[in-house]
Order: sequence, then C-alpha cells, then structure tokens
Amino acid sequence: MRVVLGIGNPGSAYERTRHNCGFLVIDELARRHRLDGWSKRWNAQVCDWRLPEALGGDRALLVKPQTFVNLSGESAQAVLAFHKLLPTDLLVAVDDINLPLGHLRLRPDGSAGGHNGLKDIEARIGKAYPRLRLGIGQPTNDQVDHVLGAFSEAERDDLAAMITKAADCVEGWLRDGVTVACRFNGPSRPVPPAATAKGPAANPSPPPDART
Repeated sequence: MRVVLGIGNPGSAYERTRHNCGFLVIDELARRHRLDGWSKRWNAQVCDWRLPEALGGDRALLVKPQTFVNLSGESAQAVLAFHKLLPTDLLVAVDDINLPLGHLRLRPDGSAGGHNGLKDIEARIGKAYPRLRLGIGQPTNDQVDHVLGAFSEAERDDLAAMITKAADCVEGWLRDGVTVACRFNGPSRPVPPAATAKGPAANPSPPPDART
C-alpha cells in the first residue's frame, strides 16, 4: 500500500487558493479515476483506491488532512502508524513559493524549507518521505496573502496544466517509483524564450530551490 497526501486547508473558503494545490492534485486523481466513497479517518478525508494493473494493481489511499496546513503531520503520522507503513510509502503534494508557477519538483526526501505543513510532517515522521512540490510563484507583497489568495484569471491555464502534470507524476510514482517519476520535474507548459536583441534565447531553466 502507498499513501498520497495533499496539503491544504479544509473548507470552501480555501478551495482554489494557492495553499491548496495539494488538495487539487488529490481531487484530480479522484476525478480521472472516478473514485468516490470518501470517509473521515485519522482527522482527514480518505479515499481507498484499488490501483489498476497499469499502475501496479496495489492499493493506495488518497488523503486530505482536515487539520489545516500547519498540522498536516497529524494525519500523515496516524495513517502510516495504522497501516504499519514506512515514510517512503508516503508521497506529499505541496505548494512551493520558491518555484515558478507551473513548475514541479519531485524529490525522495529533503527539508521543510519553511513550509509549515512540511515542518509538521517532518517533526512527526522525519525527512525521508517523497514530496512533490508545485510552484505557485513568489509573493509580490505579503506572503500569507499570497498563499491564501486565489489564482488570477491569467494564471489559471498554468494552474490547470500543473495539476494535470502533477497527477501524472503521482501515477508515475505509484507505477515506477520516485527516481523514474522525477522525469516530470520542470515546467508544465513550454516556457517562452526570452526576447533578446542578439543571440539565442536565454536559458529558461528555473532558479535553484533553496528549500530542498
């Protein structure tokens, strides 16, 4: 069994905010695989998923903690303990302000990098769990307002592409493991070349992520 946990805040007021990208990935997986039957367990909304043969034919759990972001580790710790799973059996989908909007970064482990949800998970189960970071861009003003704010109309195509690719990445992790699934890292849509007066377009590679 594996567990896919999306970080986010419960309640309709937060549904489409940047901090809820983890929930959006979980919702996309449930939508495309026609999953229902959500139940409240481990202080989270949980859906059992019998994986198709194309994804290994095992069992997985989709988890959306209902404790707010800064207590995400409570549900993560409880589900791993109940099923006697290792941290490596858990994949966490999380928003990241240090990645440009639309960029993905999957890693087998790493630091919390200032994210309160990852800090709480790390405090409870350690650092050795895979995490899929979804870029929401850096704030131009207050960070709290940024992460708790909704995506603008101009950002929605990038958001949709990112959530779709993130769900593909989760499926790749379930099927092939974290090393192979890292091929999904990078932008979700083609990056337009930078306009220059001379020479080729500038290198569009994203800046290093100091949080990993």
